[in-house]
Amino acid sequence: MQKAYDPKDIEQRIYQHWECRGWFRPSGSGEPYCIMIPPPNVTGTLHMGHAFQHTLMDALTRLNRMDGRNTLWQPGTDHAGIATQMVVERQLNAKGVHRRDLGREDFVKRVWDWKAQSGDVISRQERRLGNSVDWSRDRFTMDEGLSRAVTEVFVSLFEQGLIYRGKRLVNWDPVLHTALSDLEVLAEAEQGSLWHFRYPLADESVHRVFATTRPETMLGDTAVAVHPEDERYRHLIGKQLRLPLTDRLIPIIGDDYVDPAFGSGCVKITPGHDFNDYEIGKRHDLPLINIFDANAVLNDEVPQAYRGLDRFDARKRVIADLESLDLVEKIEPHTLPVPRGDRSGAVLEPWLTDQWYVRIAPLAEPAIKAVEDGRIRFVPENWSKTYFQWMHNIQDWCISRQLWWGHQVPAWYDDQGNIYVARSETEARQQARTKRGSDVALTRDDDVLDTWFSSALWPFSTLGWPEQTNELKTFYPTSVLVTGFDIIFFWVARMIMMGLKFAGDVPFREIYITGLIRDEHGEKMSKSKGNIIDPLDLIDGIDLESLVAKRTTGLMQPHLKGKIEKNTRKQFPQGIPAYGTDALRFTFCALATMGRDIRFDLGRIDGYKNFCNKLWNAARYVLMNLEGEAVNPALTPSLTVADRWIRSRLGATIEEARTRIAEYRFDLAAQALYEFAWYEYCDWYLELSKPTLQSENASPEQKAGTRETLATVLEAYLRLLHPLMPFITEEIWQSVAPHAQRTGETIMLQPYPKRAEFPLDADAERAITPIKAVILGARQIRGQLDVPRSRQMPLYVKTPHSESWNEIGANLQLIKALANATEITHIEDERHLPPTAMQLVDGHVIHAPLSSLIDDAEVELVRLAKRKVKAAQELAKFVAKLSNQNFVANAPAEIVEQDRARIADFKQQIAEIEEQERRVALLKR
Repeated sequence: MQKAYDPKDIEQRIYQHWECRGWFRPSGSGEPYCIMIPPPNVTGTLHMGHAFQHTLMDALTRLNRMDGRNTLWQPGTDHAGIATQMVVERQLNAKGVHRRDLGREDFVKRVWDWKAQSGDVISRQERRLGNSVDWSRDRFTMDEGLSRAVTEVFVSLFEQGLIYRGKRLVNWDPVLHTALSDLEVLAEAEQGSLWHFRYPLADESVHRVFATTRPETMLGDTAVAVHPEDERYRHLIGKQLRLPLTDRLIPIIGDDYVDPAFGSGCVKITPGHDFNDYEIGKRHDLPLINIFDANAVLNDEVPQAYRGLDRFDARKRVIADLESLDLVEKIEPHTLPVPRGDRSGAVLEPWLTDQWYVRIAPLAEPAIKAVEDGRIRFVPENWSKTYFQWMHNIQDWCISRQLWWGHQVPAWYDDQGNIYVARSETEARQQARTKRGSDVALTRDDDVLDTWFSSALWPFSTLGWPEQTNELKTFYPTSVLVTGFDIIFFWVARMIMMGLKFAGDVPFREIYITGLIRDEHGEKMSKSKGNIIDPLDLIDGIDLESLVAKRTTGLMQPHLKGKIEKNTRKQFPQGIPAYGTDALRFTFCALATMGRDIRFDLGRIDGYKNFCNKLWNAARYVLMNLEGEAVNPALTPSLTVADRWIRSRLGATIEEARTRIAEYRFDLAAQALYEFAWYEYCDWYLELSKPTLQSENASPEQKAGTRETLATVLEAYLRLLHPLMPFITEEIWQSVAPHAQRTGETIMLQPYPKRAEFPLDADAERAITPIKAVILGARQIRGQLDVPRSRQMPLYVKTPHSESWNEIGANLQLIKALANATEITHIEDERHLPPTAMQLVDGHVIHAPLSSLIDDAEVELVRLAKRKVKAAQELAKFVAKLSNQNFVANAPAEIVEQDRARIADFKQQIAEIEEQERRVALLKR
């Protein structure tokens, strides 16, 4: 092994070896275990959320592979209709070309060409993360096989009356000219206005006041609504108002939707341009007036003066005209959520248009039952409530998009408007011939399907459906879906519905819902906040100038660009160092609590890079003590109490890690793995092994037992840690395995450790406690008094019971060596001891005479006085801080608690220093 741990030296080399050997493929034997990767958009790169979830999926995959299961982690990418089309359109626009200049066929070919050039970015990133996916089965949602599955599902649902074409309101993007799903809508609060207008009653001179945030839509009003129990207006229900600027009469209706306490209690109803109004319109059979064209320009349904105006220009004209008629009551500043397209940034319009829909209720019912009866389990379970809430209130699904890139709707039209839904144009022509009696010209529907439609088929389409392939029979239903709570509605629920409908069973047995990765302050990571971190920058490192450029490129607002650059330079003055994949993966696992939000703190990954270094150096120590020491088959190894203890502790760690990962508590598994390696194996056992290996008094059998334990425990621990930290464990294992009599080409195909390999040794665990107590007490005394490790001292020990002293007595040479004690004396009564420094550890009282530790009492008292002054100053600073009521009221609760803990810590320090002063003063007498 190299002297220093360098992830750049090992990670890519190891991954290439794994992949070339085909070790990621299913073994073909054992119980099936399958995870479907949530397909990332082909346009993008992996962000921190991807890296987080991929780490957890890979850990599950590797563990189950090592447990002998027939394991498949299915990779792939999504064609991402809107996002991909926008990327290619921008490239064309930069050259002065519009997609319509090319035509649909040539444009789609351009997109495929772009995908061929850029589509492997994500797969390269996944390899850097260590993803052990079966690359031979890599899928793309526009692949021929998956496209065939999409067509089959669409036609089948249409034939069963579960897909229909209808005119309804959609989220319309007037820039991209397509309907959008709710997921593609960003509705953030923006500053606007609330206009209060007066509408006159038709047969009276009285006016009624209404408030609106979109004055231009009043031209499409078809009613005014009041609450039917509102005493102010109940008598007006059934009367008519004269709609200003249009000279149309509209009715006053009563509807429970109206909140009497909001505004005037009267609400204008525009069914053609508001989703809530649309539902009210259906209940009251109101006419639908569409006042916009596809560009959000006012059409011929409005008076002549407003036709051809952009919606925002029309807004200004409407307000001005109403003011001239003295019909504007008042205008107030108002903060409201403005829906914008996540790709174009354009303000969206609820727009009435013909679209394709899935009649969803018949599909939702069995999907609800599948979770209710336990065939699918949410982890954490509380997410099932979110699922049920949405599923019980589900609306028909708009699946058509006005794009060119995607799965084109398999529907054709004749010259009479008849629709022929078919698996191919040939089949459509046969339908038309049957209906019309002769061949007729057919035109295919221009629309494509919502990206989520093909994604909903992912668990079975990737396995070969509609063919009944061996893969489908083997791996469906899959084992677990790992995903975020933000797409439970849009993807998870739809996969369940489609899987039950077409594959005949649930798509997965468990759904592990992870939290969302946020920055260290709990803020969402976004380009505009300047807090995005590329996971590959954490792996490979990035210099400051490159990081600044990465965070500010593409930002249009100069003030925002400057702010982000300033903050980046302050946060990362030296750029980001290279931490390596394993440190990043272990950080993700350690952060994987069951909460909604996960704060990513760079301090954690720095700590886990140190963990990698610690493990590397421990392995070097082990190998140093093993190499050149041939195993003597005639020698029966004898285990010391330390050997037996560390084996028992490894067994407990194995049990804890297995249990926690089975519960998807990766954070607790990581904690157990970290604490065993750092505190028990490295800090304690390696130290406890040294006296045995270095002592002339230790027998050959004891030395052989310790060497065997060093190798066996480390080798098994590497297998235990491998699913979380695959690269460093593989590299070390290759060197350690032969010493543990473990054969095989790779750690990833070795069996995952089981508790039975390292059974509980209660006697050893009980015996080690007093041994560690005496050594730790001696170390703490040295640390307290700044006594060097090289200085010897006698120790006096009072034990809680005789059994403890028996264990100490049986291991005196070991303890004296590690505590550097000249002698260790058992005492019953502390009153007759000379002045000592004292520590209490696990019920054991350890004393060291001050005369053996301090040469000059006066000098020591001066040193203690300085320490006390410093501690008192720090205590006063935090007391003053918490005396400020403004700070306590406004600071985050965790900061206040941290400061209170510091106050308690400094008080404890001062008390301990004063006790030391008292004891040192006795030396002067």
